[in-house]
Amino acid sequence: MNRMLRALAVATIPAVLGAQDAPVVIRASAALDGRGGTLTNVSIVVVHGRIDRIEAGDAAPAGARIVDLRGRTVLPGLIDVHVHPTWYFNRQGRFHTRGDGDTPVQEMLAASANAYATLAAGFTTVQSIGSLEDRDLRDWIATQGLPGPRILTSLQPIMGGEPDQLREIVRERKQQGADVIKIFASASIRDGGKQTMTDAQLAAVCGEAKAQGLRTIVHAHSAESVRAAVNAGCTQVEHGVFVTQAELDLMAAKGVWFDPQCSLVFRNYLDHRANYDGIGNYNAEGFAAMERAIPLAAEGIRKAIATKGLKMVYGTDAVAGAHGRNAEDLVCRVQSAGQRPMDAIVSATSLSAQSLDLGASLGALAKGYDADIIAVDGDPVRDITALRRVSFVMKGGRIVRDDGRPGGK
Repeated sequence: MNRMLRALAVATIPAVLGAQDAPVVIRASAALDGRGGTLTNVSIVVVHGRIDRIEAGDAAPAGARIVDLRGRTVLPGLIDVHVHPTWYFNRQGRFHTRGDGDTPVQEMLAASANAYATLAAGFTTVQSIGSLEDRDLRDWIATQGLPGPRILTSLQPIMGGEPDQLREIVRERKQQGADVIKIFASASIRDGGKQTMTDAQLAAVCGEAKAQGLRTIVHAHSAESVRAAVNAGCTQVEHGVFVTQAELDLMAAKGVWFDPQCSLVFRNYLDHRANYDGIGNYNAEGFAAMERAIPLAAEGIRKAIATKGLKMVYGTDAVAGAHGRNAEDLVCRVQSAGQRPMDAIVSATSLSAQSLDLGASLGALAKGYDADIIAVDGDPVRDITALRRVSFVMKGGRIVRDDGRPGGK
């Protein structure tokens, strides 16, 4: 923890200043562009937080700072479209819940530590769905120098109500500053995942969100809840552990984004059983359900990969105990579900950026894009586990991690 706090302090000081003042040139012997292409022996020129150009060889403008990443693999900052940074273990080693004694200040300190761990792991943009506290975390990272990934948030999720009430809640969320609307259309996997919102309720929320210019993300495990969300015009489906080929085909036909989880969230709960056990539905039946979900999840992703036209993005549902390990589902997708490594990387870069409506500025190494750039030790196209070995992180042109030179100094 002391090492984390020291790193947090070091990273905070330069982050306040925004992007590097002088141009930065990143020299890379191998770079993945986030769209399925590979670049070799290039210089990535960063000016005022954006990629100004990518040139062959060692070109550099006068006065530029040179960052030599040759020997590593360079790629765009990774994107996780489903995280929960405000979830953490308290100082008693238990999953934090309201009323356990932690103050709001302590809650935000824990969330800040989770945000930094996520950024240091190479994830420069995340979507948090969601809690009200996300708003302050998002804004302090964006404007006050707090080190962390770029955050989009749903604020509180929507779980039920009369259609007119639901439409009003959507309008309230927009006024409160939500970037996206989160909907619970099914029960937890620990409770069987059955549909919990009616077709009319889903149509009301997703229809009003569309009218307000907001995307919708739907928690849906069961086949019927996935079908209902897709037919209601919702934007993205989360989880889908019990989907059949019919639902996968329907999502593809309707252009709905699909975000299944492979293993991290389930294994994290099981590995931290003592931290969760006895809280709500974290009980013997709930843990057994999560154990059963692991092979189902991998098989579902395997089917999704083979479904023509299906847009599968990358989200981990990172909760307490999982922050900073967000790359584990990429490893799972390749090793357990058979996804091609390059396709997995694209899903966590340019494709996920598109799902956030940020595809014109994030998720790729390209001229004019935000300079969110990371490097890993090894070649993730040959060995996907290289994504566990992040050794350099730049976000918006500011170096926040360079192993051996804390804070990029």
